[in-house]
Amino acid sequence: MTNSTTNEPEPSDSLKTFGLVHKACRKRAGLTQEEFAPLVGYQPSTVASIEQGRRLPPRAYVERAEEVLDAFGVLRAAAKYATRQPGLASWFRKWADLEEQAVTLHTYECRVVPGLLQTDAYARAVIWSVPPLPTEEQVEQRVAARLARQELLSARSEPPTAFSFIIEQAVLERRTGGDDITRELIDHLLEVNNHHWNVELQLMPRQQTTHAGLDGPVQLLETPENEWFAYSEGQQTGVLISDRKDISLIQQRYAKMRSQALTPEDSASLLREMQGAL
Repeated sequence: MTNSTTNEPEPSDSLKTFGLVHKACRKRAGLTQEEFAPLVGYQPSTVASIEQGRRLPPRAYVERAEEVLDAFGVLRAAAKYATRQPGLASWFRKWADLEEQAVTLHTYECRVVPGLLQTDAYARAVIWSVPPLPTEEQVEQRVAARLARQELLSARSEPPTAFSFIIEQAVLERRTGGDDITRELIDHLLEVNNHHWNVELQLMPRQQTTHAGLDGPVQLLETPENEWFAYSEGQQTGVLISDRKDISLIQQRYAKMRSQALTPEDSASLLREMQGAL
């Protein structure tokens, strides 16, 4: 997921509203941010960001806060109307809202490492690579939005979201940002692979005589109601796909790619090999 946005970011009053509601519930419970944070399994800085309207509250966070604060469903209801912070392209926001609630998320990428797996430095290198040059403020907003989304990888949600990523080997061999940034990125990918049991990471080898993904990058997700949606992104645009026949076609292609890509174990071995070559 690239999210290399070039449109102007928009403020999110809904996130600020959720933050105010959250703060009121926390104060009603007589808890400081420092006291509340360990009760929901997050850092005080995360609680502060949510209450200031700078971060979208993860689904697992909302559910835990409801329980800890005995909020009578108020936080859960408010979260439904919270939309993402500045830094996401307008065409991506609908998908981002669906992504927040997904129980299954599949991603194939042939251009850059998906946003959910990017490091801070790699995200900046990607953003600076695509004209027109953004302002410093835009860069900070886009990086913050991208990194905030990575809380979706947590296995604390109920049920935990099942992630599958297929990334072209050539994407890493491009060494976007240079050797140091690539080395850090591979370290991060290996760490995610080792510590997130709900994440499956596969590399598509550079030499592959048959490839079901030649039509380009694509994502699939399943909602808690077991509805499936797909998303395809190109230059300055993104398409949300809901037609059942189209979804079935994309599911067939993704399933074929999973069989064509290296196994998760072989992918980890290749990552370590690439890491050693840097």
